[in-house]
Amino acid sequence: TWSSLLKAGGIMENKPAKAPIRGVIYALAAALLFGMTTPLAKALLEHVAPLMLSSLFYLGASMGLGLYLLVGLCSSKTNKGEASLKRADLPWLCGATVCGGILAPVLLMTGLAVAPATSASLFLNLEGVFTALIAWFVFGENFDRRIALGFSAIIAGSVLLSVQFGQTIAINPGVIPIVAACLGWAIDNNCTGKIAGSSPAQITCIKGLVAGLVNLTIALTLHQQLPGSWELALALVVGCLGYGVSLMLFVLALRHLGTARTGAYFAMAPFVSAGLSIVLLHEVITGTILASGL
Repeated sequence: TWSSLLKAGGIMENKPAKAPIRGVIYALAAALLFGMTTPLAKALLEHVAPLMLSSLFYLGASMGLGLYLLVGLCSSKTNKGEASLKRADLPWLCGATVCGGILAPVLLMTGLAVAPATSASLFLNLEGVFTALIAWFVFGENFDRRIALGFSAIIAGSVLLSVQFGQTIAINPGVIPIVAACLGWAIDNNCTGKIAGSSPAQITCIKGLVAGLVNLTIALTLHQQLPGSWELALALVVGCLGYGVSLMLFVLALRHLGTARTGAYFAMAPFVSAGLSIVLLHEVITGTILASGL
């Protein structure tokens, strides 16, 4: 009966749509690049304040994509056929910048400061869940049983991660800011989906520049110091790849797959983050981590 009601309302498809392979490749490549940022951010947080690190990530993204656009001015082949942003795109771009560029990264860095990188990485699966829920119930995108079942499993895993088991049961203190960050990026994803037909390099460059400058201004106002040259360079490179190139690939995937399905493929990112956290940060693999990952 539930299935029939969903189909009648146009919410559930009778048959899952076949995903274009190019869109899948874009989404998985974006997930791989974004996935590497969490363990590297955890390491950098030992030397850089959360707000400052967030600003450097987005400034790195803006610098990288700005250079790409500059090269495009000298080559007619670069960005050929890409539509420029229009005035009607500005509200969606502003929503994506505020929620995903300014708020979400700061919330993630705040959560990472008190939560293990492995748990935080797997928790980021909630971004895909929130993205799909907004796409389904706010913007009316279609979905099928398999996606709904998969996201139900993600929620179950996230519940496991949110609880600390010991002599007493308590909520992990890093949960709330990380969940809020996931919601912020989910709103960002859906706003970006509305302007996915425009130049992804322009979208990423503008979003990164505004978010980076706003967070940098706030960080300097709070007397947070710029890191040393090595940490500064690493933060900019990680931001260029993990927030810049990754977002550009994500926008390209949106064109082929839609917001909900792109979010589903992008859900590989937390597993990349968790694996790198175990390898690079030598974090302990617990039974809870294994169960939630499964």
